[in-house]
Amino acid sequence: MARRKRRPMGLRGQILCGFGVLILVVGALLWLFQIVLLEPFYRTVKTAEVKAAAEVVQRHLDSEDLDDQVEQLCLNTGISIVVTDEMGQMLSGWKASRKECYLDNLSQSRLRLADLFDDVNLNGGRRLEVVRSPFVNQDGTRNQVVLYVTICRTPAGLNRMVVLESEITPVDSIRETLLVQVTTLTAVTAALGVALALFIARRISRPLTAMNEGAKVLGRGDYAIRFEERGAREVRELAGTLNYAAQELSKVEGLRRDLLANVSHDLRTPLTMIKGYGEVMRDLPGENTPENVQVIIDEAERLTSLVNDLLDLSKLEAGVLPLEKTRFNLTESIRSMLHRYDKLADYRFPFYFQQDVWVDADELKISQVVYNLVNNAITYSGQDKTITLRQAVEGGKVRVSVTDTGEGIPQDKLKDIWERYYKVDKEHKRAQMGSGLGLSIVKNILDMHGGTYGVTSTLGQGSTFWFELPVAQQSPESLPGPQD
Repeated sequence: MARRKRRPMGLRGQILCGFGVLILVVGALLWLFQIVLLEPFYRTVKTAEVKAAAEVVQRHLDSEDLDDQVEQLCLNTGISIVVTDEMGQMLSGWKASRKECYLDNLSQSRLRLADLFDDVNLNGGRRLEVVRSPFVNQDGTRNQVVLYVTICRTPAGLNRMVVLESEITPVDSIRETLLVQVTTLTAVTAALGVALALFIARRISRPLTAMNEGAKVLGRGDYAIRFEERGAREVRELAGTLNYAAQELSKVEGLRRDLLANVSHDLRTPLTMIKGYGEVMRDLPGENTPENVQVIIDEAERLTSLVNDLLDLSKLEAGVLPLEKTRFNLTESIRSMLHRYDKLADYRFPFYFQQDVWVDADELKISQVVYNLVNNAITYSGQDKTITLRQAVEGGKVRVSVTDTGEGIPQDKLKDIWERYYKVDKEHKRAQMGSGLGLSIVKNILDMHGGTYGVTSTLGQGSTFWFELPVAQQSPESLPGPQD
């Protein structure tokens, strides 16, 4: 039996789980540091405080106001301090409170102080220990104290012993208070965290849920759907991206419909002509003439051209047609191509240039660019049937332009003419030529070469299509021979 695939958790559930984990971690850390580690931290702080006080006393051992300094330090820190010499003679001694302390027993006997000096001195000159006070409190408990002893030598060469005692206050009552506070704080934090998580999840998930539903509608082909751009910045950007995608898909759908209309029309016309002339030649005696055969051949060539354009565009967009760059004479290549249009009666193709120009490019594909631009100009040429080509060199680049004298292109249509299957003339008034693929092929080829291209047009006067390529330096072995 196939195992049922587990459904992933939604955004709201993930946010709630995330906040839940955060609250648990914060509560655990508070409990650890405020309850479990309270006493070790407290002892560490007390020890550091005692050592710091000892260093202050050591800096004033040779001072005449040693006793005043010790007294002030005792009052400020609550640490009992005794300073003696190596014989146990007390030089200064102050208690932090009137309570009996550990130092009381030491300070009452020079012998005990001298013995302590010798013992500490023999064991490295320092002693730090936490001991239980010998004195019992009224409640029957005994406090712990930090006892710190250090032996040092003054700048005058005298030995001194500094003894410090600091009482460690029991933290049991403090721990109980903190436990109540931590428990309360954790509960309040959990409640606020859940509320905040629900608010954030709702604020984030609501527009995402709406976009998800809208994306399903978009997936069903309704490109009129629009996504509301609200919420967080990333959500707004996502909505804007989806709106752009919907617009582009709508445009592609329009181009697809145009393709069906264009291709079906462009295929139907030559097929109808081929079928009609074929039937005439079959059924009517004497109609098997060279003129009728030529009509069939011409229409077959139109079909071949359309199919080739479709294949070329598909290969270009798929990137399966690599460039085969060579250095060739662009000017001579254009002249040769124009000679092939000589059979077109009544059409003129003047070509203006100042010098032959060489370029590094794929000669076959660049000739395809020129062919498509010229064929496009023929399709939309004016009554004078003149297609003008110009070549100009400026700034290390050669510009080739093709100009017709037709009706021109509206300004709002110029940005669309490079799209595949696009025709300005949607009613096929000029359907005798053109598939709507030529300019898209031009665009893809020039993009592969890194060239630039464009169009300028004026209604009623015609259009000029142009492209630019870098000029190649002529090498002596590649110089062209004499031209006729």
